[in-house]
Amino acid sequence: MTHDGTSKDRQLAGFRVNAAEGTLTTDQGIRVDDTDNTLRPGERGPSLLQDFHFREKLTHFDHERIPERVVHARGAGAYGYFEPYDGSLSEYTKARFLTIPGQRTPVFVRFSTVAGSRGSADTVRDVRGFATKFYTDQGNFDLVGNNMPVFFIQDGIKFPDFVHAVKPEPHNEIPQASSAHDTLWDFVQLQPETTHMMMWLMSDRALPRSYRMMQGFGVHTFRFVDSAGRSTFVKFHWKPRLGVHSLVWDETKKIAGQDPDFNRRDLWEAIENGDFPEWELGVQLVPEEDEHRFDFDLLDATKIIPEEEVPVRPVGRLVLDRNPDNVFAETEQVAFHLGNVVPGIDVTNDPLLQARLFSYLDTQLIRLGGPNFTQIPVNRPVAEVATHHRDGYHQTTIHKGQASYHPNSVGGGCPALAGDASAYTFYTQQVDGPMIRKRAESFNDHYSQATLFWNSMSVWEKKHIIAAFRFELGKVGRKHIREGVVRNLAHVDHHLAVAVAEGVGVTPPERAGETHKRSSPALSQAVDPVRDVATRKIAVLVADGVDASDVTAVAEALTGRGAVCEVLASRDGSVRGANGDRVEVDRSIKTVGSVLYDAVYVPGGDESVEELGKDGDALHFVTEAYKHGKAVAGSGEAARSLLERAGVPASAEGVVTGNASAAEFTNAFTEAVAAHRHFGRDSEHVPA
Repeated sequence: MTHDGTSKDRQLAGFRVNAAEGTLTTDQGIRVDDTDNTLRPGERGPSLLQDFHFREKLTHFDHERIPERVVHARGAGAYGYFEPYDGSLSEYTKARFLTIPGQRTPVFVRFSTVAGSRGSADTVRDVRGFATKFYTDQGNFDLVGNNMPVFFIQDGIKFPDFVHAVKPEPHNEIPQASSAHDTLWDFVQLQPETTHMMMWLMSDRALPRSYRMMQGFGVHTFRFVDSAGRSTFVKFHWKPRLGVHSLVWDETKKIAGQDPDFNRRDLWEAIENGDFPEWELGVQLVPEEDEHRFDFDLLDATKIIPEEEVPVRPVGRLVLDRNPDNVFAETEQVAFHLGNVVPGIDVTNDPLLQARLFSYLDTQLIRLGGPNFTQIPVNRPVAEVATHHRDGYHQTTIHKGQASYHPNSVGGGCPALAGDASAYTFYTQQVDGPMIRKRAESFNDHYSQATLFWNSMSVWEKKHIIAAFRFELGKVGRKHIREGVVRNLAHVDHHLAVAVAEGVGVTPPERAGETHKRSSPALSQAVDPVRDVATRKIAVLVADGVDASDVTAVAEALTGRGAVCEVLASRDGSVRGANGDRVEVDRSIKTVGSVLYDAVYVPGGDESVEELGKDGDALHFVTEAYKHGKAVAGSGEAARSLLERAGVPASAEGVVTGNASAAEFTNAFTEAVAAHRHFGRDSEHVPA
């Protein structure tokens, strides 16, 4: 034994004490007293590069997986363009791509799931990435956001902890692409700042019907800077033209089995069919002098600015009109970085944003094989590039001349520094304060906005949130973790906490105190939904003896408004119509399921309906579609009888019966499809 009581074996080179058994240290053995806050001058100052613990922690995390992205590994992408509506933003920013009306800026957008590997399914409960690379004439600008406006943590030094917790548990690599396990919820119950984001994750926002029907958010508060150097705080929003629509949990699980590429296929096929996805870019603008007028901190990434307080101002549109030629070369090698900003846009001292400024570049260096990843075509700017960077892995540029330094005379002083307003200049701000690891007191409210979100939900949205918490926590083995989560929820809403507790086998908590009654209607998917049938997929169930005129009448009415109708039968090929003509079949019902469609229609024809009634797959198809809140229609008495046999009452919301050739029938069914879902069918009580 040595003088300090340890064995010589424990002092052998390369020995590391198990982190679970000792005091937390750096890789150099230096003990750490705070791993929740980056070092900064003052509580709201920018993160400091000299914080060796932060840099080591993030660097190690960034390099953990090769070559797959650590997070956002499974993605789909497309090219398109952004076009501003007018030049009104010129009073706030000198970013030209936002201020020249009608100027089209090329873009590449990558959508993704966060937690799973590249081989996971599209429809898991997860945050979705929404990252946009603008190839502007001033250089590349990357808006790297999500489909939720907030995040799990406030300081980026906690990002490795969060991702380690949500990833498959290391001892058995289970579960894949799922948050329903002990380590994630243990982190959540011990880190109350996650509460607001967990409300979003348990909502239907985590189950988008399509990337094309999904909002996007910049998450952080950024700055606009005008030509005079004046700053305005800005939040970025993407709103889909087709509206915000979601799946339901039961069908996401089934879609994962029937078509794990559901969202990726949907995006690809829409673009190939000429149904180009479109979003509107909007901004929330806050004058510099109003930074502290809110009851939360603008630098806190776990908070939103309610739209009722600061309206979203529409500024332009994004259209995706071209699929990649090669997914690996483009979608997988595209490299986003929040530090890719152009004149007129700047960052803030948001501690999560500050960490991302370091982490993204660091990650790309290892994942894409070195510093020359910007030469990969999908990452290459359209603006002229002139640097003194040389050599390195995968260098494809052939540099000429002797000078690779600044200043120089042998190369004529080139490339020279920009001597005019075209150069990027950082916003000038005063930074002063003691060098500390401490978060501002203004970051300490972890529940008010979670309550705001809950209060803003409709009855059916609340029901789905409760069911999601019950499912997720039902997968958590340790009772004390379930109890901890429920205790946190009691600070959000007592009824919510009790409903979850009763479903996961823990004692309902005492009331934690009165919660506020404020709401933000803009947060609910039930408020002012976009009603449109464009690109909606309708399954038409047929068999021999179908009334072909019914099929034609309904298909023409729906496709005329942009919907897609597919005829399904028990076999491929065609079926015989009631009048002897042939009706072409698009797919066999054996190869698809109702979860892959937005609505179901059963045409008339006594013989056809009778055959469908004997087909268990067809009956299940109708029953399941109804269960998931989808529009269901049937022509004639026979079809109406089949619907009722499948458990679909003709009087229910979103159910249409009658004469297919009548305008009232086709109009009613079209409107039912446009409504997306009919959750009013389920009257189960949910606390208000």
